[in-house]
Amino acid sequence: MTKSPPLDLSPAARQVAALKPFQPGAPAVTVSATIKSRSPDGYAAAVGELTAAFGNRLVTSQAVRQQHGNTVTWIANQPPDAVVFPQSTEDVQQIVRICSKHGMPIIPYGVGSSLEGHVNAPQGGVSIDFRDMNSLLKVHAEDLDCVVQAGITRKTLNEQLRDSGLFFPIDPGADASLGGMASTRASGTNAVRYGTLKDNVIAMKVVLANGEVIDTARRAKKTSAGYDLTRLMIGSEGTLGIITELTLKLSGIPEAISGGTCPFPSVEAACNAAIMTIQAGIPVARIELLDALQVRAINLGSKLSLPETTLLFLEFHGTEASVKEQSERFNEISQELGGGPFVWTTRAEERTKMWEARHNAAFSNFTLRPGAAMIATDVCVPISRLAECVTATQADIAASRIIAPIVGHIGDGNFHLTMLIDLGDADEVERAEGLSGRLVERALSMDGTCTAEHGVGQGKMKYMQAEHGAAAVAAMRAIKQALDPQNILNPGKMIAQG
Repeated sequence: MTKSPPLDLSPAARQVAALKPFQPGAPAVTVSATIKSRSPDGYAAAVGELTAAFGNRLVTSQAVRQQHGNTVTWIANQPPDAVVFPQSTEDVQQIVRICSKHGMPIIPYGVGSSLEGHVNAPQGGVSIDFRDMNSLLKVHAEDLDCVVQAGITRKTLNEQLRDSGLFFPIDPGADASLGGMASTRASGTNAVRYGTLKDNVIAMKVVLANGEVIDTARRAKKTSAGYDLTRLMIGSEGTLGIITELTLKLSGIPEAISGGTCPFPSVEAACNAAIMTIQAGIPVARIELLDALQVRAINLGSKLSLPETTLLFLEFHGTEASVKEQSERFNEISQELGGGPFVWTTRAEERTKMWEARHNAAFSNFTLRPGAAMIATDVCVPISRLAECVTATQADIAASRIIAPIVGHIGDGNFHLTMLIDLGDADEVERAEGLSGRLVERALSMDGTCTAEHGVGQGKMKYMQAEHGAAAVAAMRAIKQALDPQNILNPGKMIAQG
């Protein structure tokens, strides 16, 4: 393998050698005792009834319980008292009714890729793991939609749809479950063309806190009948109801796809290229920003030889003629801004290699500091403020002496930091927490949001009032109280209960 050249353009990269090495043995995740404020007798009775109903599909071993607590961030692991594996909506109803009777919390669980503590159990309770509810139930090819169970993952769904000529376009990178994606209002690399999860869910089947089942909508493409319960449940992180089935909007597999990489002299130039591309009406499907340090990590982790400077990954969908024209027009725009050349291809194997490297970017970051803990966070700002926000954040990273590559869904103003830190070093953790907090403050000051795709969970509850205002948070709290008066649905997440 050719050795990667030295990186000169990122201040953060020059600090890698200056940081003290990560000390093996420091725990990557702290495991805390579960904080319970409910009746232990009620918990025991609920677990007893669930065991009688579900047999060996109810598990209480410590290893399984801790696996179902949060393990992908610096928030302490708070495991549930039990984990149950339903196989149908009726199973979920039964679980909810038993837990409701005994006041026991319920935490929905998909594949566990929680980045803000969504699946933790701060008050104990039962984790509902949707592993066995993973079927594609119906395909309505003529209507461009399908019905799935909440536990099916996006890759599995698209594998099963391939022969129909259709696909589900939302791609957050991780092979997440559709129920989890809906719960956090996921988006990802294709959002600039196909929208986010909220734009691609037609209806859902949801179990409420009292065990009743509702269908949030019908399959019609549009309606003006009543409140939009589908959008209410999307992004609610299991705090208002438990999603068991989803009706999804599908898209036709494009006739041709072109994709490639384009270097730029600065983040500002890359952002301006994205803005000009969108304003010119070029229907870009994906446009991803990587800073120089992130490119270095990808080169090391995926054995590539990309130029280690600010880089855009792009993809265009359409006919053979249209993707060629779109690629050429983007190349012209990039050259106007001092970037390029845009090296693109329509060969599937080359594009696949490129996007696999992009999707593995987070794990490639371990090559920059082996043994460190990886803490990810994200914000989103109006695209016109993205270059300013990213540039200021790069300066903050350097001043904080934290290794934190940046990658962003530049087409909609969303970018991610992956901080590589030693959780055993209190000073370093404090600096990283300060960096993360200032990132949110910066985004909010630019009329942005504290999280675009990761969700609120436990980690970003503290920013909800600053982002939405007291009156809006009070309205959210009123909705929660109306739908879940016992506060048993994923308590301790999203908004603090007054």
